[in-house]
Amino acid sequence: MINALLEGNRRFVSETFAREKEFFTSLAKEQRPTVLWIGCSDSRVPVNTITNTMAGEVFVHRNVGNIVAANDWNLSAVLEFSINHLQIPDVVICGHYGCGGMAALDEDDGIDKYIPVWLINAQKAKDRVDEKLRALRIDIPPHQRGNLIVEENVRLQLEHLREYPFVRRAMNDKKLRIHGWIYDMFTGQIRIQHD
Repeated sequence: MINALLEGNRRFVSETFAREKEFFTSLAKEQRPTVLWIGCSDSRVPVNTITNTMAGEVFVHRNVGNIVAANDWNLSAVLEFSINHLQIPDVVICGHYGCGGMAALDEDDGIDKYIPVWLINAQKAKDRVDEKLRALRIDIPPHQRGNLIVEENVRLQLEHLREYPFVRRAMNDKKLRIHGWIYDMFTGQIRIQHD
């Protein structure tokens, strides 16, 4: 696969880059993205592909479960740079159905050390869904419950995002809007998730 990646880059340089050299030259000088995308690392959810966007249009941060964790210095720096320096007006948190990270909330194989610690930041989403299902006294198929957890996790991560003081300030000053989305791999569609 490594050789395939390098060969793909050679084709990109000789075909796409050569054909659109002016675009890539201007892009090399500066970036002006208008959206910060916080999404899952899942290889089946490529941001530019599913949104039909070009290089330079979307600033991207990805991690397992599209989590906004206050103790994630990487994400904190991305947020601060995006909002304070790039002055990006929109932040999207995009989850996806079939998320392995959300499925892992139900697993405890004892082998992994880092995944369970990371997923603590999404545990409340699972707990909320399970509490609602218990209160309603209904039993639903596992994949439907999984979808509900994915949706609730996006809402939870929007809550976490609002905890950053500079995010709240930018929102209060009407300089920032935040959005929760769900990508459905089976239809290719993005659904707006209301919190």
